[in-house]
Amino acid sequence: MDISDIATREYIEVTGDERLGKIRSIFEDENPKAVVVTDDGEYEGVITQKQLLQSHMQDDAKASGIVWAVPKVSRHEDVRDTARMLVEGDTKVAPVFEGETLWGIVTDDAILSAVIESFDAITVGDIYSDEPITIEEDTTLGRVVNLMREHGVSRLPVLNDNGYLTGIVTTHDVVDMVVRHMENPTVGERAGDNDRMLDLPAYDVMSEPVETIAVEATVDDAVRQMLDRDIAGLVVTPDDDRVVDGVLTKTDVLRALSYTEEEHMDVQITNIHLLDTISRQQIREDIESIARKYEEMTVRHAHVRFHKHKETQRGTPLMRCQIRLRTDRGQIAGTGEGYGTENAFDVALDLLERNLLELKGVRSDEEYRGQLLRKLGRL
Repeated sequence: MDISDIATREYIEVTGDERLGKIRSIFEDENPKAVVVTDDGEYEGVITQKQLLQSHMQDDAKASGIVWAVPKVSRHEDVRDTARMLVEGDTKVAPVFEGETLWGIVTDDAILSAVIESFDAITVGDIYSDEPITIEEDTTLGRVVNLMREHGVSRLPVLNDNGYLTGIVTTHDVVDMVVRHMENPTVGERAGDNDRMLDLPAYDVMSEPVETIAVEATVDDAVRQMLDRDIAGLVVTPDDDRVVDGVLTKTDVLRALSYTEEEHMDVQITNIHLLDTISRQQIREDIESIARKYEEMTVRHAHVRFHKHKETQRGTPLMRCQIRLRTDRGQIAGTGEGYGTENAFDVALDLLERNLLELKGVRSDEEYRGQLLRKLGRL
């Protein structure tokens, strides 16, 4: 199957001169994956909800100011390769080209709908993201926005004082709040109104009830639930729906779809455009080198995510790197920050190795205790 089978030629198009206020209204009224931006009929890029959320630009600013050049896809690209492009480009939509001409767009929903039967043998527990970022009901909207930016996530489960799940805040909820705020008549300085909006508690913004899925459920059931409810993710819970175990998103499923059976470890990089003095090959080789030290553990997949902060040092941006390994013994992660992509990766890799050593030590202790108990049982 190639992309021409599932891409669509129907999409919303605006010019680079369009006001952001109008584009915010488009997202509010029609909730598209993205808006395609053109200049004199030529493709320039896209605008997504995430960009609107991260942008500090006012309503009268032009669309060209935040246009995003997401990866381009050939009309006859393989579906798995396209899934990888969406994951590594950190986008839910990609423009589809025939030669040099924009032919249409392909979305994550279209891909998942086409391959949903492929996931009946995979469980949510195999691919979901554990250790989710959560917030409390009184967490301010300003803090919510900062957490989404810092961790590159689109949804934050909301917990009450007892630690139980009561709601969820998504980028859509935040954009919806901003649009409604912009449409309401204001009194006094806009900056003051913005400050008051950012002080709103998550409880006033969150969606409820929360769509959940059991960790032992199949991924095809999870995908059907997300497509039927028109949502981008589910909160993963154990037997008690009040407790948060993790989050499963469409991106997690796309990442699983694009796993390879190559000789080398499958390593996927989100925001690959941020690589500077380090290459994909070096990243893969460094992770493989650490994994080989622990032969008793099978690494199924590695995901590396980069995020650029605004802070710089001598022109080099402060970067954040997250490495997550999916293994036959669970998920292991390492996070680090540094100036430049390579420095951030090295710090994260060092923490990853320390976490692996700790896991190995815990396993060794457990094996020793098991041996001791078996010996005692024979006395």
